[in-house]
Amino acid sequence: MSEYIIETIGRGIIETLQMTFFASLLAYAAGLPLGILLYTTAKGRILANRPVNLVLGFIVNIMRSLPFLILLVLLIPFTRFLTGSSIGTTASVVPLTVGAIPIVARMVESSLSEVPDGIIEAAESMGASPLFIILHFILPEATPSLVFGAAINIATVLGYSAMAGVIGGGGLGAIALQYGYYRYQKDVLFTTVSILVVMVMLIQESGSLITRKIRK
Repeated sequence: MSEYIIETIGRGIIETLQMTFFASLLAYAAGLPLGILLYTTAKGRILANRPVNLVLGFIVNIMRSLPFLILLVLLIPFTRFLTGSSIGTTASVVPLTVGAIPIVARMVESSLSEVPDGIIEAAESMGASPLFIILHFILPEATPSLVFGAAINIATVLGYSAMAGVIGGGGLGAIALQYGYYRYQKDVLFTTVSILVVMVMLIQESGSLITRKIRK
């Protein structure tokens, strides 16, 4: 493997980490409150509102049902509008974020649903407001599950970033496609895939470790 290829892979690792970090951050900025709304507006919850819950749930389900490659193509005009380009590392953050938001929302909703009803009932009996209950009872109690879910979501975004290479998204996915597939350089393909696998495993193991420490 030439020095140029090694440098290219190194640059690809940095680009992949950048895409994963910013897309995950933005996805949680939108997905976390959306997940909280999905949970709190469900039947029997502290802000039960069936119409709102149905609308939010429908939007999230539609977004989740779209294959990511199709979403990449559909969002090209929107991505170009926001970033001025539809290719490259920065442009890839847009579809990665949009694709991850519904996944984050459902993961957050699932994590919050694990909080025992007795804790919420105790908080309500003390006269706590819904916002106070969410911030000081529900979220702290669900923190271990939220952290573990975050690790899964970040690993998912990392996997999506590899697919972004199909439309010139940069990172390891683009390198694997350009050199490993189009130019039949199997050593490059094997190396990039191995690095992606290791990165995913590290993220998931880190999430598991942090979750265990929080629970202790």
